[in-house]
Amino acid sequence: MTDMKSRYLVYLLIITTFALFSCNDNEKKSEMNIIFLHHSTGGVIWQGEKPSLVTRAVRKISPGLAETLGQAKLPILFKEYNQEHNRNYNITQKIFPKASPYGWHNYPFDYYNIWVKNSGNLHYMEEPTLEILTKDYQVIIFKHCFPVGRIQADNDTADIDSDLKSLSNYKLQYNALRDKLLSFSDTKFIVWTGAALAKGATTEDEAIRAREFFTWVREEWDMPGDNIHLWDFYELETEGGLYLKDEYSTSPTDSHPNSKFASRVAGMLFNRIIDVIETNGTDTDITGVKK
Repeated sequence: MTDMKSRYLVYLLIITTFALFSCNDNEKKSEMNIIFLHHSTGGVIWQGEKPSLVTRAVRKISPGLAETLGQAKLPILFKEYNQEHNRNYNITQKIFPKASPYGWHNYPFDYYNIWVKNSGNLHYMEEPTLEILTKDYQVIIFKHCFPVGRIQADNDTADIDSDLKSLSNYKLQYNALRDKLLSFSDTKFIVWTGAALAKGATTEDEAIRAREFFTWVREEWDMPGDNIHLWDFYELETEGGLYLKDEYSTSPTDSHPNSKFASRVAGMLFNRIIDVIETNGTDTDITGVKK
């Protein structure tokens, strides 16, 4: 009888141990590595405020060191969410591309140039391709700096390999990008609509073309049910107008968003990322407002 009890206890211990490991496996399913590729405007939203000149200078050299200069809002929101919901969502940021050797350019041509034209398992001018990034990250977020809105009149012929900022070139480059992103079906991509320019930093013609492009991205380029999702930063900045609203800008000629705006929309970006991860983007609209 004692032997039977001993065997029973052993079996019970084995079953309990198996159950614990199963629970751990379930917890591991909630692990997610997220990377946010950006320059200065993205850094403002990451921080939830307009960083100091010192922080901005340091970020160009070492984003990790810049983090020690202040508590960034977006990582804090993820830390709190992980604790409350038993998740392990790890978000990190990266200046992309770096100022050197590639250059401080992150426009449609540049993503096309690095990720499509020069794709593969080797870095291009020290910048990671999608083949490299998707090995470590399940969610990739990327954006353009506000000069993306300085769109010139089209030439007679569109050229996918041209860095001229024109509507026809942008559309060719974005279509090639979409095909490339779709080929990484296990990775979720969150694409910002472009940052807007302040009224004193652009022309009306450029602003009209910018609105046309971002409208095209929303209404034609983006397709439902795939692994590509939008966050409509342009709409948040313009609220239906042509320019970054004065009350959201650093100054009438500085198109960086101010701290008040950044603090508000950082939470909306967070909502959108969580929604894309957990419900494939169905519980928020593309600005990050919960439905």
